[in-house]
Amino acid sequence: MKKELKAQVIEQIAAQLEQTPNFYITDIAGLNAEQTTKLRRACFEAGIKLTVVKNTLFEHVIKGMDNEEIKLVIPALKGNSAIMYTEVANAPAKLIKKLSKEGLEKPVLKAAYVQECAFVGADKLDELASIKSKEELLGDIIGMLQSPINNVISALQNAGGQTIAGLVKTLSEKE
Repeated sequence: MKKELKAQVIEQIAAQLEQTPNFYITDIAGLNAEQTTKLRRACFEAGIKLTVVKNTLFEHVIKGMDNEEIKLVIPALKGNSAIMYTEVANAPAKLIKKLSKEGLEKPVLKAAYVQECAFVGADKLDELASIKSKEELLGDIIGMLQSPINNVISALQNAGGQTIAGLVKTLSEKE
């Protein structure tokens, strides 16, 4: 590979990491064409960008970053590596688990850098899959906020209107 081409690839990787800081390093070696197509389609549907990259070039980009935590994934850059870039932190982990249930042995998680934390090893897959996305967290918060309001409204409705009249009378007496 020519030096100019390497510099261009390094720039592309750095730009992708800046744009999408969450990534998974996986091993997809040995997949046949049908399995690779299935994986790429599933990644596309889940909003995951899958790229195969040379370990040395990816390592060069990571070493150039001013972040010690991200450098913890460097030992995982051995053998064949594919990078899964994602906006949703747990999407690749859920996808890998889903594909393994469907009988695909690959992709295999090597490491991940998610929400400014490094995860190294295939044993971290369950932990990564349990990370809640931004949308899931917002849903939980909204549910917690709605619960007390729903209880009050339910109690007022079950009282048959008598409680509302008493409440209005009490409020009018305070003025």
